[in-house]
Amino acid sequence: MSHFMNIPYLLFGTSGGWEWIIILLVILLLFGAKRLPELAKGLGKGIREFKGAIKDVEEELDSAVESVENDNSKTKSSGD
Repeated sequence: MSHFMNIPYLLFGTSGGWEWIIILLVILLLFGAKRLPELAKGLGKGIREFKGAIKDVEEELDSAVESVENDNSKTKSSGD
């Protein structure tokens, strides 16, 4: 299972400066200069939504943990 964790490194970890320039030029040729700002805007919006969803899930998990801890402390104190 640990060999799957090396995939991002194998795909992106060995790329140098020239490789990224060539990749950006290919993207520019494929989509054109007019579409790149739209693509970047969409990508940014997607990243913001993803981070917001992660934050919501973390807050929900934290509140669930606090609720369970409060229930456990009430049970222990009422059992004594």
